[in-house]
Amino acid sequence: MSARRRTLGWRLLRAALSVLGISAVLFTVLAVAPGDPLSELVMRPDVPPEVRHQLLHRYGLDQAPGWRYLAWLGSLLQGDWGWSYASHTDVRQLIGQRLPVTLAIVGGSQLLAIAVALPLGLKAGLAPGSAFDRSVSACAYLGYALPSFFTGLLLILLFSIQLDWLPFVYRTDLPQVGLARVIEQVRQSLMPMLVLASFQAATWLRHVRSAVLDVGRLDHVRLARSKGLPESLVIRRHVLPNALIPLVTLLALQLPVVFGGAIVTEQIFRVPGIGALLVDSVLRNDTPVLLAITFMLAILVVLANLVADLAYGWLDPRIAAR
Repeated sequence: MSARRRTLGWRLLRAALSVLGISAVLFTVLAVAPGDPLSELVMRPDVPPEVRHQLLHRYGLDQAPGWRYLAWLGSLLQGDWGWSYASHTDVRQLIGQRLPVTLAIVGGSQLLAIAVALPLGLKAGLAPGSAFDRSVSACAYLGYALPSFFTGLLLILLFSIQLDWLPFVYRTDLPQVGLARVIEQVRQSLMPMLVLASFQAATWLRHVRSAVLDVGRLDHVRLARSKGLPESLVIRRHVLPNALIPLVTLLALQLPVVFGGAIVTEQIFRVPGIGALLVDSVLRNDTPVLLAITFMLAILVVLANLVADLAYGWLDPRIAAR
């Protein structure tokens, strides 16, 4: 077995063990948390004993916590995510209805943030102290300082109320069809994506600028320039690959922050996504839905870190060999 395959196998094993540990912690925390509506129903004195026994047996509440966890994990691996206590609906169906909306907005915002942060940070790092560098840094600090809810309100005031360009309430019952529906879908998703992208672009821009400054001082970059190589070739082969390594790390570590911002953003623009479903499940103490969403987000974070580890080897083969 080659070193690359062995390294990949160990990383996959660590990712699987991390997911398993996270599932145990999440289940334990939510199992012992107060306010479960099903437990409150079962323990009510007006519930007949035979009904109480049936409910306890049906939902596994008559078993020890360890066996309940194993039963939940086994059902989850088989595709059974349980039933919502509040809406009496399959949890997988609920998440399947909300997840595409959140992934579209979060994915679009990340692409927009990268498209803004990478070229601006690269240009600012190549010309430190210039007027462009100072202007971009000031905008980055402003975007980093403004919270998501405030940025969302500013965009609503500007683009919805003053200019009347974009709708500020997300609608799922669009009357348009065909291309007109796609255009309207993009229009109503644009402001939520801008809110999420503004904070991420500001954060990534600062790190890209700092990484380009550090890489530009390395000996091999100075040597390449002293040989008379074109500046575009020096940037593409020597500066950019090394400067992207910190950005890859930041992309993986910032994923929970992105989904946390998506929760706030979805509340502002009334987007029926995972964030809105998570808030609703917390307010209703809907444990199966809450457990499934948090576990799914944890898996996304672990997968993002795994992809980041693999991307290191693509950007710098020396890292893959370790």
